[in-house]
Amino acid sequence: MSKDFYSYQELKEAADYIQSHTKHRPEIGLVLGSGLSPLAAEVEEADFLPYQKIPHFAYSTVPGHAGRLVTGRLAGQPVLVMQGQSHFYEGYSIQQITLPVRVMKLLGIKTLIVTNAAGGINSSFRVGDLMLINDHLNLVGMAGPNPLRGPNLDELGPRFPSMTEPYDLELIRLAHRVAEKMGLMLQEGVYAYLAGPSFETPAEIRYLKTIGADAVGMSTVPEIIVARHSDIQVLGISTITNVAIQQLGSGAETTHEEVLETGKQVVPRLMSLLKGILAELG
Repeated sequence: MSKDFYSYQELKEAADYIQSHTKHRPEIGLVLGSGLSPLAAEVEEADFLPYQKIPHFAYSTVPGHAGRLVTGRLAGQPVLVMQGQSHFYEGYSIQQITLPVRVMKLLGIKTLIVTNAAGGINSSFRVGDLMLINDHLNLVGMAGPNPLRGPNLDELGPRFPSMTEPYDLELIRLAHRVAEKMGLMLQEGVYAYLAGPSFETPAEIRYLKTIGADAVGMSTVPEIIVARHSDIQVLGISTITNVAIQQLGSGAETTHEEVLETGKQVVPRLMSLLKGILAELG
Protein backbone atom coordinates (compact mmCIF):
# COMPACT_ATOMS: atom_id res chain seq x y z
CA MET A 1 0.00 0.00 0.00
CA SER A 2 1.33 3.41 -0.94
CA LYS A 3 1.91 5.85 1.91
CA ASP A 4 2.57 9.54 1.33
CA PHE A 5 3.98 10.83 4.62
CA TYR A 6 5.80 9.49 7.67
CA SER A 7 6.00 11.01 11.10
CA TYR A 8 9.19 11.34 13.12
CA GLN A 9 7.78 8.71 15.49
CA GLU A 10 7.40 6.19 12.65
CA LEU A 11 10.99 6.78 11.59
CA LYS A 12 12.10 6.25 15.17
CA GLU A 13 10.17 2.96 15.36
CA ALA A 14 12.15 1.64 12.39
CA ALA A 15 15.46 2.91 13.79
CA ASP A 16 14.78 1.43 17.23
CA TYR A 17 13.96 -1.95 15.70
CA ILE A 18 17.21 -1.99 13.71
CA GLN A 19 19.28 -0.94 16.73
CA SER A 20 17.73 -3.68 18.84
CA HIS A 21 18.60 -6.35 16.24
CA THR A 22 22.26 -5.59 15.59
CA LYS A 23 25.36 -5.21 17.72
CA HIS A 24 26.85 -2.71 15.26
CA ARG A 25 26.60 1.08 15.29
CA PRO A 26 27.29 2.02 11.67
CA GLU A 27 28.44 5.46 10.54
CA ILE A 28 28.56 4.82 6.78
CA GLY A 29 25.59 3.72 4.68
CA LEU A 30 25.72 1.97 1.31
CA VAL A 31 22.82 1.49 -1.10
CA LEU A 32 23.36 -1.27 -3.67
CA GLY A 33 21.63 -1.11 -7.06
CA SER A 34 20.57 -3.75 -9.60
CA GLY A 35 22.88 -6.74 -9.82
CA LEU A 36 25.21 -5.45 -7.08
CA SER A 37 23.82 -7.41 -4.11
CA PRO A 38 26.90 -9.73 -4.02
CA LEU A 39 28.86 -6.79 -2.60
CA ALA A 40 27.11 -7.36 0.73
CA ALA A 41 28.80 -10.76 1.03
CA GLU A 42 32.04 -8.90 1.81
CA VAL A 43 30.62 -7.45 5.03
CA GLU A 44 32.28 -9.03 8.09
CA GLU A 45 30.55 -9.94 11.38
CA ALA A 46 27.31 -9.32 9.51
CA ASP A 47 23.82 -9.07 10.95
CA PHE A 48 20.97 -9.48 8.44
CA LEU A 49 17.52 -7.92 8.65
CA PRO A 50 14.90 -8.59 5.94
CA TYR A 51 13.07 -5.39 4.99
CA GLN A 52 9.72 -7.08 5.61
CA LYS A 53 10.52 -7.31 9.33
CA ILE A 54 11.54 -3.67 9.78
CA PRO A 55 8.60 -1.39 10.66
CA HIS A 56 7.43 0.77 7.73
CA PHE A 57 10.13 -0.47 5.29
CA ALA A 58 9.10 -1.13 1.71
CA TYR A 59 10.70 -4.09 -0.06
CA SER A 60 11.73 -4.49 -3.67
CA THR A 61 9.99 -6.84 -6.10
CA VAL A 62 12.74 -6.44 -8.72
CA PRO A 63 15.15 -9.29 -9.66
CA GLY A 64 18.66 -8.50 -8.48
CA HIS A 65 17.52 -6.78 -5.28
CA ALA A 66 17.85 -9.10 -2.24
CA GLY A 67 15.72 -6.92 0.03
CA ARG A 68 17.58 -6.95 3.33
CA LEU A 69 19.62 -4.70 5.56
CA VAL A 70 23.17 -5.80 6.39
CA THR A 71 25.18 -4.30 9.24
CA GLY A 72 28.80 -5.11 10.00
CA ARG A 73 32.31 -4.05 9.09
CA LEU A 74 33.76 -3.43 5.65
CA ALA A 75 37.37 -2.34 5.16
CA GLY A 76 37.47 -1.80 8.90
CA GLN A 77 34.54 0.61 8.90
CA PRO A 78 31.14 0.13 10.60
CA VAL A 79 28.64 0.04 7.74
CA LEU A 80 24.96 -0.36 7.06
CA VAL A 81 24.28 -1.85 3.63
CA MET A 82 20.96 -1.76 1.82
CA GLN A 83 21.08 -4.95 -0.24
CA GLY A 84 18.56 -3.81 -2.80
CA GLN A 85 16.08 -0.93 -2.81
CA SER A 86 12.46 -0.19 -3.67
CA HIS A 87 11.48 2.00 -6.61
CA PHE A 88 8.80 4.51 -7.55
CA TYR A 89 7.75 2.34 -10.52
CA GLU A 90 6.86 -0.54 -8.18
CA GLY A 91 3.93 1.49 -6.90
CA TYR A 92 5.56 2.86 -3.78
CA SER A 93 5.43 6.55 -2.97
CA ILE A 94 8.59 8.66 -3.10
CA GLN A 95 8.36 8.93 0.70
CA GLN A 96 8.31 5.14 1.06
CA ILE A 97 11.41 4.55 -1.04
CA THR A 98 13.37 7.23 0.81
CA LEU A 99 12.32 6.25 4.33
CA PRO A 100 15.43 4.04 4.85
CA VAL A 101 17.75 7.01 4.34
CA ARG A 102 15.85 9.05 6.90
CA VAL A 103 16.13 6.12 9.29
CA MET A 104 19.88 6.04 8.59
CA LYS A 105 20.10 9.60 9.91
CA LEU A 106 18.53 8.50 13.20
CA LEU A 107 20.99 5.59 13.35
CA GLY A 108 23.95 7.97 13.17
CA ILE A 109 24.92 7.59 9.51
CA LYS A 110 27.09 10.53 8.43
CA THR A 111 28.18 9.39 4.96
CA LEU A 112 26.10 7.66 2.28
CA ILE A 113 27.52 5.84 -0.74
CA VAL A 114 24.91 5.00 -3.38
CA THR A 115 25.49 2.69 -6.33
CA ASN A 116 23.20 2.08 -9.25
CA ALA A 117 22.97 0.58 -12.71
CA ALA A 118 22.62 3.20 -15.45
CA GLY A 119 22.40 3.52 -19.19
CA GLY A 120 25.29 5.40 -20.75
CA ILE A 121 24.35 8.48 -22.79
CA ASN A 122 27.75 10.17 -23.06
CA SER A 123 29.30 8.89 -26.29
CA SER A 124 32.67 8.34 -24.60
CA PHE A 125 31.18 5.86 -22.10
CA ARG A 126 31.47 2.10 -22.57
CA VAL A 127 29.60 -0.80 -20.98
CA GLY A 128 31.28 -1.66 -17.69
CA ASP A 129 32.50 1.89 -16.96
CA LEU A 130 32.10 3.34 -13.46
CA MET A 131 30.82 6.92 -13.34
CA LEU A 132 31.04 9.18 -10.32
CA ILE A 133 27.86 11.25 -10.17
CA ASN A 134 28.66 14.95 -9.80
CA ASP A 135 25.12 16.26 -10.34
CA HIS A 136 21.67 15.02 -11.31
CA LEU A 137 18.51 15.86 -13.21
CA ASN A 138 15.47 15.08 -11.08
CA LEU A 139 12.98 14.86 -13.93
CA VAL A 140 10.46 13.01 -11.76
CA GLY A 141 10.72 15.47 -8.89
CA MET A 142 10.56 18.52 -11.14
CA ALA A 143 7.07 17.36 -12.12
CA GLY A 144 5.82 17.16 -8.52
CA PRO A 145 6.68 14.02 -6.47
CA ASN A 146 9.66 15.40 -4.54
CA PRO A 147 10.56 13.24 -1.51
CA LEU A 148 10.41 16.33 0.73
CA ARG A 149 6.83 17.12 -0.26
CA GLY A 150 4.48 17.30 2.71
CA PRO A 151 5.07 18.27 6.34
CA ASN A 152 8.73 19.07 6.96
CA LEU A 153 10.45 17.06 9.69
CA ASP A 154 12.35 19.85 11.41
CA GLU A 155 14.23 17.28 13.50
CA LEU A 156 16.00 16.15 10.31
CA GLY A 157 16.50 19.28 8.23
CA PRO A 158 15.20 22.62 6.91
CA ARG A 159 12.07 23.21 4.84
CA PHE A 160 14.07 24.43 1.82
CA PRO A 161 17.42 22.61 1.66
CA SER A 162 20.08 23.70 -0.83
CA MET A 163 20.93 21.32 -3.67
CA THR A 164 23.83 23.28 -5.15
CA GLU A 165 26.24 20.49 -4.13
CA PRO A 166 24.21 17.27 -3.85
CA TYR A 167 27.30 15.05 -4.26
CA ASP A 168 30.18 15.82 -1.93
CA LEU A 169 33.13 17.23 -3.87
CA GLU A 170 35.71 16.00 -1.37
CA LEU A 171 34.32 12.46 -1.60
CA ILE A 172 34.51 12.68 -5.40
CA ARG A 173 38.14 13.76 -5.18
CA LEU A 174 38.83 10.95 -2.71
CA ALA A 175 37.29 8.39 -5.07
CA HIS A 176 39.48 9.64 -7.93
CA ARG A 177 42.60 9.35 -5.74
CA VAL A 178 41.74 5.81 -4.71
CA ALA A 179 40.98 4.80 -8.29
CA GLU A 180 44.25 6.28 -9.53
CA LYS A 181 46.21 4.20 -7.01
CA MET A 182 44.35 1.12 -8.27
CA GLY A 183 44.97 1.96 -11.92
CA LEU A 184 41.20 2.20 -12.42
CA MET A 185 39.70 4.81 -14.72
CA LEU A 186 36.56 6.54 -13.49
CA GLN A 187 34.13 8.53 -15.58
CA GLU A 188 32.29 11.48 -14.07
CA GLY A 189 29.01 13.07 -15.05
CA VAL A 190 25.35 13.99 -14.60
CA TYR A 191 22.76 11.32 -13.80
CA ALA A 192 19.20 11.73 -15.09
CA TYR A 193 16.44 10.21 -12.96
CA LEU A 194 13.32 8.90 -14.71
CA ALA A 195 10.35 7.06 -13.22
CA GLY A 196 10.50 3.84 -15.30
CA PRO A 197 9.89 0.95 -15.54
CA SER A 198 10.00 1.16 -19.33
CA PHE A 199 13.40 1.89 -20.81
CA GLU A 200 13.81 5.13 -22.77
CA THR A 201 12.93 5.67 -26.42
CA PRO A 202 15.66 6.91 -28.79
CA ALA A 203 13.98 10.34 -28.86
CA GLU A 204 14.03 10.51 -25.06
CA ILE A 205 17.72 9.60 -25.00
CA ARG A 206 18.51 12.35 -27.52
CA TYR A 207 16.54 14.79 -25.37
CA LEU A 208 18.42 13.76 -22.22
CA LYS A 209 21.73 14.19 -24.02
CA THR A 210 20.69 17.67 -25.14
CA ILE A 211 19.89 18.80 -21.60
CA GLY A 212 23.21 17.57 -20.22
CA ALA A 213 22.71 13.99 -19.00
CA ASP A 214 25.64 11.58 -19.18
CA ALA A 215 23.75 8.58 -17.81
CA VAL A 216 20.16 7.65 -17.04
CA GLY A 217 18.46 5.43 -14.49
CA MET A 218 15.40 4.79 -12.33
CA SER A 219 16.71 5.25 -8.78
CA THR A 220 19.10 7.13 -6.47
CA VAL A 221 18.02 10.77 -6.81
CA PRO A 222 15.15 10.69 -4.25
CA GLU A 223 17.51 9.11 -1.72
CA ILE A 224 20.14 11.76 -2.40
CA ILE A 225 17.68 14.60 -1.82
CA VAL A 226 16.59 13.13 1.52
CA ALA A 227 20.21 12.52 2.55
CA ARG A 228 21.21 16.11 1.82
CA HIS A 229 18.12 17.37 3.64
CA SER A 230 19.47 15.49 6.68
CA ASP A 231 23.03 16.80 6.18
CA ILE A 232 24.44 13.39 5.21
CA GLN A 233 27.42 13.55 2.85
CA VAL A 234 26.87 11.65 -0.40
CA LEU A 235 28.96 9.81 -2.97
CA GLY A 236 27.15 8.37 -5.99
CA ILE A 237 28.59 5.74 -8.36
CA SER A 238 26.83 4.50 -11.49
CA THR A 239 27.76 1.29 -13.25
CA ILE A 240 27.23 1.80 -16.98
CA THR A 241 25.46 -1.47 -17.71
CA ASN A 242 24.30 -0.64 -21.23
CA VAL A 243 24.73 2.04 -23.85
CA ALA A 244 21.45 3.90 -24.32
CA ILE A 245 20.06 3.59 -27.85
CA GLN A 246 19.76 6.94 -29.60
CA GLN A 247 18.58 5.96 -33.10
CA LEU A 248 15.57 4.08 -34.43
CA GLY A 249 16.25 0.98 -36.50
CA SER A 250 19.52 0.13 -34.77
CA GLY A 251 18.39 -3.43 -34.08
CA ALA A 252 19.69 -3.12 -30.51
CA GLU A 253 17.48 -3.70 -27.46
CA THR A 254 17.94 -2.86 -23.79
CA THR A 255 16.96 -5.59 -21.30
CA HIS A 256 17.06 -5.99 -17.52
CA GLU A 257 19.01 -9.24 -18.02
CA GLU A 258 21.75 -7.23 -19.73
CA VAL A 259 21.82 -4.86 -16.78
CA LEU A 260 22.19 -7.69 -14.26
CA GLU A 261 24.88 -9.50 -16.26
CA THR A 262 27.03 -6.38 -16.61
CA GLY A 263 26.59 -5.69 -12.92
CA LYS A 264 28.04 -9.12 -12.09
CA GLN A 265 31.08 -8.44 -14.25
CA VAL A 266 31.74 -5.06 -12.64
CA VAL A 267 31.31 -6.21 -9.02
CA PRO A 268 35.02 -7.07 -8.39
CA ARG A 269 36.21 -3.63 -9.57
CA LEU A 270 33.46 -1.79 -7.74
CA MET A 271 34.09 -3.76 -4.58
CA SER A 272 37.79 -2.91 -4.67
CA LEU A 273 36.98 0.75 -5.23
CA LEU A 274 34.48 0.87 -2.37
CA LYS A 275 36.88 -0.87 0.01
CA GLY A 276 39.61 1.60 -0.93
CA ILE A 277 37.29 4.55 -0.34
CA LEU A 278 36.13 3.17 3.00
CA ALA A 279 39.72 2.57 4.12
CA GLU A 280 40.60 6.17 3.28
CA LEU A 281 37.56 7.45 5.14
CA GLY A 282 38.82 5.62 8.18
